[in-house]
Order: sequence, then structure tokens, then C-alpha cells
Amino acid sequence: MHQPQDAIIRIDIPGSSKTAEKPQKAEINILCFNLTPYSELTQFSLCALFVFIFYLAYGYFVELIFSDAEVKPVSLYMTLVQFLMTMALSFVESLIRNPIKRKVPISTYALLAALTLGTMSFSNLALSYLNYPTQLIFKSCKLIPVMIGSIFILGKQYGFLDYIAAVVMCIGLTMFTLAESSTSPKFNFIGIVVISLALLCDAIIGNVQEKAMKQHQASNNEVVFYSYALACSYLFVITGLSGVLSEGFNYSMQKPLTIYPNIFFLSLSGYVGLQAVLTLVRICGATVAVTVTTFRKALSIIISFLLFSKPFVFQYVWSGMLVVLAIYLNHYSKKHPHYVPAPLRRCWQYMDTFYQSEYRYLRIKSKVYADTV
Repeated sequence: MHQPQDAIIRIDIPGSSKTAEKPQKAEINILCFNLTPYSELTQFSLCALFVFIFYLAYGYFVELIFSDAEVKPVSLYMTLVQFLMTMALSFVESLIRNPIKRKVPISTYALLAALTLGTMSFSNLALSYLNYPTQLIFKSCKLIPVMIGSIFILGKQYGFLDYIAAVVMCIGLTMFTLAESSTSPKFNFIGIVVISLALLCDAIIGNVQEKAMKQHQASNNEVVFYSYALACSYLFVITGLSGVLSEGFNYSMQKPLTIYPNIFFLSLSGYVGLQAVLTLVRICGATVAVTVTTFRKALSIIISFLLFSKPFVFQYVWSGMLVVLAIYLNHYSKKHPHYVPAPLRRCWQYMDTFYQSEYRYLRIKSKVYADTV
């Protein structure tokens, strides 16, 4: 007779079993390119490559289209076409990946659309008055208005290094502007006003976007689509009432096979570059992403001087290095928000100790005097 075999009962405790399924990693992609199967180094390399290629192309097409003096009267029409193409790219991405579901109130998008319109329109128009390197340096210095805007809108507080970075950035920006005014026959102070308005809109839009996305858990694609869609409606009204719509259309129809493809490649390169930067932030963090984009901007300035003839002086180099230093200080402060140099800390401690001792001495003297009286 066969002896009965012992029954084996296995109780799996959730989370302790070897066969338990591992949590799936979040999908890493740039548009339709899935980067999840690759190593982190490969993901970083591909994202950085996308940033350099597409943002360098973006800078080339921006200068190619908007630096022409003939484009100045119809720059709003060019911006309208750029917005329409960007909105279309966002919609196509939503069809391929995830449908767009609006979570943010339409009133917030109305404000974001107006700010997006101001940022892009003023930035493009500024190229009619300034060289592209100067415009890019100004765009790199949005730390200053962003700090001011976030203090009032989000109630943020900043550390010692943030304020030092803002001062260094102001100095570098002033030096770069003085070099531009002394060497470029194209320089016009109106360009400084226009690009400053673009920076002001950029400062507000960044804080409003951050607040809306955190509060309503909105996706990047949703924010881009609705912001550009409403901005297009604004531009249709503005260009239609001002006559720029018909003027721009007539101007573009003189060479449609040149203008419209250039605007399409401008929109495509800017859109893909933005997605690559966002993916880079997810993989490596904001500090690494800013480092890559800063090197990209430096390379864009070099390429601009090589491809588009313009005067050059070494003051551009020193002032640009000050701006880069300010960007580095700003992002170093994010890792060390309470950092203060040791000599300044000791000086402050000495002043605080001296004040406290004098304050205590005066209180004792005043008490003695009061008791005597």
C-alpha cells in the first residue's frame, strides 16, 4: 500500500513572495519613441542628442525667418502659423498616445494663452531689432523676472545664492547689451523693451503653469494644446482687425514653398526639443536638464555667429560667461538652499552676538535707571 503523501500548503504573504510581480517602471518616451528598455545612460544620451539637434535647428529657423526686416510688419502672422502648427502637433501626439482631457479651468487657459502669445510674439518681434545671440541671452536671464513673479504669485522664498545669481546675471546682461549696442548697426533700444516684455510674460506664465499643473494634475500635452489653441483665436482676432492677416498671407504667398516649410520645421523642432527637455527632467532631474540646455544655448550663439554674419567682440564672451555662472549658482542653490559662505556667516554671527549683548546691556541699564527713579 502506498502511504499517503503529505499535503503541502503554501501561504503567500503579499510583498514577500519571490514570485510577486515587480512594480512596472514608468514609461520613458519622447513623442512616439519608447526609451524605457534602454539603460539610463543611453536614455540621457538620446535625450541630450534630441535637445541639441532640435533646439539648434529651432534657433536656426527662428533667426532665418524673423531676422529679415521685411518680416517685421507681418511677424504676428508668422507667429499665428507657428501656433497653428504647434497646436496640430500636440493634437496628433494626443491621437497617438493619450486623448486630451481638460482638467484646468478654461479661465486659467485664457490667461495662459494670452501670456503664451505675449512671450512668443515679443520674442519673435525682438529679432527685428536685435541679434539672435542678444535675444537668446535675454531669454536665458528669465531667472530675474521669474524670481519676482514667484515671490508675489506663489509666495516663494529664495536663498543667498539666488540673489547673488540675480545680481551676477544683471551685470552679465548689461555687459552683453552694451557690446551689442556698440558693435551692431541693427541694434535698437526698442528691441530691449520688446524682449523685456517677452521675459515679463515668460516669468508670469511659468508660475501660472506650475500652479495650474500641480493643482489640477494636468499633463504637459493638455497645457500645450489648450494654451496654443486659445492663443490662435486671440491672434486671429488681432491680425484680422489690424489687417496683418491678409498682409501676411499675401507676403507668404510670394514664396510659399520657402516660408511655410521653414515655419513647419521651426514648430516641429521647437516641439520635439521641448518634449526632449521634459523627458530629460524626468530621467536626470532639473539640474542636469538645465546644464544640457545651457550648453545648447552657448552652441546656438556660436553657430549664429558662424552662419549669420554679425560683428563680434570679446565682451560677448565675458558677459556670456557671467550669465552662465549665474545660471550655475541658481541651480546649485536648489541643492543647497541654505548655503551661505563661511566668512559671511561668521560676520553675521559676530554682528548678531554684538547686537544681542548691546541689547541686553541697554535693557539692564534702562531697568537700573527706572528702579533708581
